[in-house]
Amino acid sequence: MQELVNVTAIVLNSSPIGEYDRRVVLLTKERGKITAFAKGARRQTSKLMAATNLFAFGEFKLYPGRNSYTMTDAQIQNYFEELRIDFEGAYYGMFFLEVCDYYTRENNDEKEFLKLVYQSLKALSVKSLNRKLVQCIFEMKAMVINGEFPGIPAEGNWQESTEYAVSYIMSSSIEKLYTFTVSETVLSELIRIAERYRYHYIDREFKSLEMLSVL
Repeated sequence: MQELVNVTAIVLNSSPIGEYDRRVVLLTKERGKITAFAKGARRQTSKLMAATNLFAFGEFKLYPGRNSYTMTDAQIQNYFEELRIDFEGAYYGMFFLEVCDYYTRENNDEKEFLKLVYQSLKALSVKSLNRKLVQCIFEMKAMVINGEFPGIPAEGNWQESTEYAVSYIMSSSIEKLYTFTVSETVLSELIRIAERYRYHYIDREFKSLEMLSVL
């Protein structure tokens, strides 16, 4: 067996395998998006049970295999438990995870996506922030990181504040993204822009968005 590796990561996806195991998709700082198997993680006594849940962020110990990894231990720094007890917040968070799963690849440098999803999940718990605004900021910045966000659409009579907000999202560091609020008019324009580009650039339907649309 190869040497144990340590990664800083967040759980993007978690699914049951067999009777007691779990398969997880991790977005890591060191190795991009990877798949890992946690043996016995669904047993009530397993030390990996909580660490293999969605949103779990921390340090994971893994043995690399040919096409996947085996998780042996984890030190979780943030479970985002506030989202687990918040039905709407959980679906916003799951949407962020789905988008990261769509964009990221194994062995790519995905540090910016990891920072973005972590800061965005934290922003969902800030009561003064409108979650639709958090979603718009997240979507636009994800496209910026992926190198495909073209900026404010040329067609359309946009508010000056909308143009400023889009410019700020494009140029701001991830740590400073969620430091502003907007009027309802500007928010509605940001939603239109984010939706327009999502439909244009992303060829996937997101289950979490379908659920949010009926909440």
